[in-house]
Amino acid sequence: MEYIHDQHLTEVKRKILCCHCGVSIEPNPANMCVGCIRTEVDITEGIPKQATIHFCRACERYFQPPSEWIHCSLESRELLALCLRKLKGLNRVKLTDAGFVWTEPHSKRIKVKLTVQGEVIGGAVLQQVFIVEYVIANQMCDDCHRTEAQNFWRAVVQVRQKAQNKKTFYYLEQLILKHKAHENTLGIKQIHEGLDFFYSTEAHARRMLDFLNSALPIRYQQSKKLLSHDIHSNVYNYKFTFSVEIVPVSKDSMVCLSKKTSNQLGGISSLCLVQRVTNAIHLIDPSTAQIAEVSGSNYWRDPFNSVFDPKQLTEFTVMDVEPIIGKKNFPGQGQISSKHILADIWVVKTSELGICDNTIHTRSHLGHIVKPGDSVLGYTLNESNINDDNFEALNKDNVPDVILVKKYYGGRIKKRAWKLKHLKVDGSVGSSNMDYTSFLEDLEEDPVYRQNVNIYKDPRQQVAVDADDVDDPDQHRITLEEMLDDLNIDM
Repeated sequence: MEYIHDQHLTEVKRKILCCHCGVSIEPNPANMCVGCIRTEVDITEGIPKQATIHFCRACERYFQPPSEWIHCSLESRELLALCLRKLKGLNRVKLTDAGFVWTEPHSKRIKVKLTVQGEVIGGAVLQQVFIVEYVIANQMCDDCHRTEAQNFWRAVVQVRQKAQNKKTFYYLEQLILKHKAHENTLGIKQIHEGLDFFYSTEAHARRMLDFLNSALPIRYQQSKKLLSHDIHSNVYNYKFTFSVEIVPVSKDSMVCLSKKTSNQLGGISSLCLVQRVTNAIHLIDPSTAQIAEVSGSNYWRDPFNSVFDPKQLTEFTVMDVEPIIGKKNFPGQGQISSKHILADIWVVKTSELGICDNTIHTRSHLGHIVKPGDSVLGYTLNESNINDDNFEALNKDNVPDVILVKKYYGGRIKKRAWKLKHLKVDGSVGSSNMDYTSFLEDLEEDPVYRQNVNIYKDPRQQVAVDADDVDDPDQHRITLEEMLDDLNIDM
């Protein structure tokens, strides 16, 4: 007996009817269509459709329970992870997809679209899509609350320098920004001769103190004030004050060393120029091109002050230059600079040029960059009244009339295509003064001095900025070698 196999009948046999609505469906463990399963079972039950996220408007951080505040940008992976952690019951289902739904940025609402799967009646797997709405509630974090509270700080670092210019402070500001040493500060206040850094704990203040000690030659004193005392638990509440003093010299200052210090530094001349102030004081003898370094501990054993300040520089015009070759060193002499060339230079005051022929001879270390006709800056010792004990002890016959400091690049009218960042200080920073302009010129002229400073492009001065670099501000960091060609500076 032969059977006729009908393909249509075979396909009908593969279908069953839903036990609720009677719709023809493919067989499944629940014997129900998808619509009936969704009416009977809700796999998103127990998952809240609304939640609240706390946001601090002062520091722009989101609260992550139990006690952490994190930075998150809108529609970022970090913010999505924070939103998913806020949902309870999400571990009962399998999360397959999650993404943001666009909302108005000022609506204080964040919507997340979730796709989940869950096992229902008879082992059938149901997939469901739903949207969770998060309300952003403003709440001040603990750090900002401490900042706003009056007299909350428990430690202060008072940084002072008894000098006539602020170039060392501008250099310290860039070091703090580069190494992010100000992250734990509650506030920074500018007062006369320095800055005050406020902290919530003594440990944070001591960390700042260690950074200052590694960055500049300093000395400090510590004091504490008793606020309260619990006699039952023997707990004391103090306020700590760290008074920090920076060496009172700056770049391009002229100092006069004592005979004891001069002998300890390899017989260097008593009259020296300060090349730069970093973690040590770098000195150079303009008459012999001998260099030396004075650490902070050695300086405070035998301190010396500035005889001349950069604000007292006088402009001269070079008339003639004669390099000195093959000068012999005496036994025990210290290190000689290989970047400078010793030369006899004849100069005339620029203000007296063409009026009188008063040519002054001096020996200088600038023979490698100075040629006749150039302008230089220097100190006039023969016309100054110097009140210093070490200078009074010198033999006046060995004191030169003029000491040249650096070459003067006049006429820099072109605006700089780079800029520096600044700390958020309470009060006027005063970055538009002559000290700050002189500090920027020092960065241009000294490659060693600017290697510890982050320099950024100024978008206001750029003709065109690459669109790929706009998103990351650190990509705007540049080196000044790219700018020096336009400034016509000899290095």
